[in-house]
Amino acid sequence: MTPMHVLFEEDGAFRAATILVDNDSSLQVETASGKRSKIKAASVLLRYADPAPVALLEQADLLLPGIEADFLWECVGDAEFHFADFADEYFGHDATAAEAAALLLALHAAPIYFHRKGRGRFRKAPPEILQAALAGLEKKRQQALAIERMVTQLTSFTLPPEFPPLLGQLLYKPDRNRGETKALEAACSETGLSAAHLLHRCGAIRSPYDYHLQRFLLEQFPRGTAFPDVAAPLLPLDLPRADVQAFSIDDATTTEIDDAFSLQSLPGVGWRVGIHIAAPGFGIIPGSPLDEIARARLSTVYMPGSKFTMLPDAVVERYTLASGREVPAVSLYLTVTSELEIVGDESRIEIVPVVANLRHHDIEPLFNEQSLAGRLADFPFRDELLTLWQLANACEGRRGKPSATPDNRDFNFRIEGDLADAENCRVDITVRRRGSPLDKLVAELMIVANSTWGALLASRGVAAIYRVQGAGKVRMSTAPQAHEGLGVKQYAWLSSPLRRYVDLLNQWQLIACLKADTPPFAARSDALFAALRDFELTYAAYAEFQRGMERYWCLRWLRQQGIERIAATIGRDSLARLDGLPLVQRVPSAPELKPGQRVLLQVESMDYLSLTLGCRYLETLSPVTAADEAVVDTLPEAVD
Repeated sequence: MTPMHVLFEEDGAFRAATILVDNDSSLQVETASGKRSKIKAASVLLRYADPAPVALLEQADLLLPGIEADFLWECVGDAEFHFADFADEYFGHDATAAEAAALLLALHAAPIYFHRKGRGRFRKAPPEILQAALAGLEKKRQQALAIERMVTQLTSFTLPPEFPPLLGQLLYKPDRNRGETKALEAACSETGLSAAHLLHRCGAIRSPYDYHLQRFLLEQFPRGTAFPDVAAPLLPLDLPRADVQAFSIDDATTTEIDDAFSLQSLPGVGWRVGIHIAAPGFGIIPGSPLDEIARARLSTVYMPGSKFTMLPDAVVERYTLASGREVPAVSLYLTVTSELEIVGDESRIEIVPVVANLRHHDIEPLFNEQSLAGRLADFPFRDELLTLWQLANACEGRRGKPSATPDNRDFNFRIEGDLADAENCRVDITVRRRGSPLDKLVAELMIVANSTWGALLASRGVAAIYRVQGAGKVRMSTAPQAHEGLGVKQYAWLSSPLRRYVDLLNQWQLIACLKADTPPFAARSDALFAALRDFELTYAAYAEFQRGMERYWCLRWLRQQGIERIAATIGRDSLARLDGLPLVQRVPSAPELKPGQRVLLQVESMDYLSLTLGCRYLETLSPVTAADEAVVDTLPEAVD
C-alpha cells in the first residue's frame, strides 16, 4: 500500500509528514527526521502520495521564485478561494503536490496581496488597500535606503542634512521610531562612540559647554529662559520707615541682595541688632502672573559665569537691598545685652534705608582671623562688623553647632570671555575657606532669623515649610521639627525670598501673621504640599546641574594650567578630592587607604562631554591622622 503524506501548519510554519494512523479528527504522523506527533485533522492543508515529505518543500522552494505575487493578484477573482483550487487554475492542470505547496508558500509570503481567511483559504486584497500597502512598503524601502545613507555619512563623520533640526531630540530625547535615531544608533554601534561624541565629531555640537547647557535647558526650561512681559509691582507706600542705616555683605557678583543688617546702641542694655530681609512678598500676590513665574522656576539657577534668576530683573531691581535705596523689608530686631545675650526680639514690616553693600573681596582683607587677633584697621562699618561677629560667636556657642567647618572650602569661579564661545574662555578658580568671620557673621544671623520666625509661625499655628534634619538626613517638611545639624528646634527658610520660592511662600505666611491677616496657605492645603514637593525636586536638579558645570570648568582649568600631576585627599568610599578644586574623583588604581590620606595622582585623560577624568595613583604623600579623618567626615549643611 502506497503511504500517504500530509502538508500541515504548526507553530506558524509549514511541515510535511507521513501518515501513520488516520482518524476522523486527528492523525498520527512521522516527519522525515523520525519524530512522531499527533496533529488535528483541521491542521492538514494538503494530502498527497508523492513526493516524500523530505522532498516536498524542497521542490516547492525551487518553484517559488517563478511565482510573482502581483501576477497572482491579477489572475485570481475577488471571491474567497482555496490555494489548491487556485493552483490547478494557475498551472493549467491538476497541480502536483509540489506545485500546490509552492503556490501556498507564495500566497502566504504576500500578506499585502492576499488576506488569510482560514486554513489554506485566501482572498485577494481590494485594490485601494493593496495600493496603500504597496505605498507603505515603498516608503519603508526608501527609509531603509535613507538610513543606510545616513549611517554611511555619520561613520565618515559627516552630518546628514536631516540632522540639524533634530539635534536636541537626537541628543537628549531620542525617538527610536525615527529613521534618524535608528541611523545614529547604528553609526554609534559601528564606531564605538556615544551619540554625543559622534555628533561632536560631525561638527553638530557647538561646544561641550553648550551640550551640557542645552540638555539642562531642554529638561528644565523647554520654553526658554526669557521671562514673559509682566510689569513689576509698585512698592508699598504705607509702610513705616525704619530709623536704621542698613548694610549688606555679599559676593561681588550678587545682584539678588536678600539680607542686610543694622546695629544701634541701647544705653544701659547693649545693642539693637536689625536683620532685614528683602520683601518681594509685598508686591508679588499669590496666584498672580509673577507668582506663576516664580512658582514655575522655584529657584535661581547658578553656574560658573552665569545664572538664571527666579524673578525678572525688573522685579529683582525693585526689591533687592541695593545701596542708596529705601526698600520694603521684613525686619527682625534683637535686643542684645552687653554680654551678648539675646533677651528679646520684635518683627516688623517696614521700609528700610540701605546705605552700603559691602563686598567680600573688599572687606575680607581687612576683617579676618589675623586682623581680629590684632588691631583692626579703620574702615567703614568696622565697629558694626566687630560687634555682630562677637554676637555670631556667642550664638554659635549657645547652639553647640558650628555654622561652618573651617576646613571645608568654597570655590569661586571667574570666567573671562564670552560664554557663547566657551572653548576660548579662561577660567580662574579660587578657594575660600568656609567659616571666615564674615561667613560666620552672616550664617549665624540667618540661623537666628530663620529659627525665630519659624518658631513664631509655629506658635501662631500658621503653616510654613521647614528645613528639617534628623539622623543625618535633611528634608523639607510642613511640620516645625528640629534641625539637628544646626542645633535649633525649627528652621524655616525665610532669608532668600528673591532667590527661592519656599522663602517667598514662607514670607507671605509671615507677613499675614504679622498683619493678623488670613495666610494664603492653609496648614494642609494641596498647594502647600505641591510647592514643597516641586521645590525639592527642582532644587536638587538645579544643584546637580551646577555641580556638573563646575566639574566642566574644573576640567578646563586642569587643561588650561597644563596640570599633569595633582595632589588629592582620600575621602569616604575611596573617592579622592583634588587639591584646590571642587572635584571628586574615583581612582581605581589607588591602594586601599584611610580617609584623610594624601596621595599624588597622574592626570591621564579628560572628556568634556562625559565630564570624566582619568587619574592614576602615583604615590602616598603623608600618613593619615585622626584629625584628617575628622575633617573628611565632617560635612555640615551650608546655611544662608
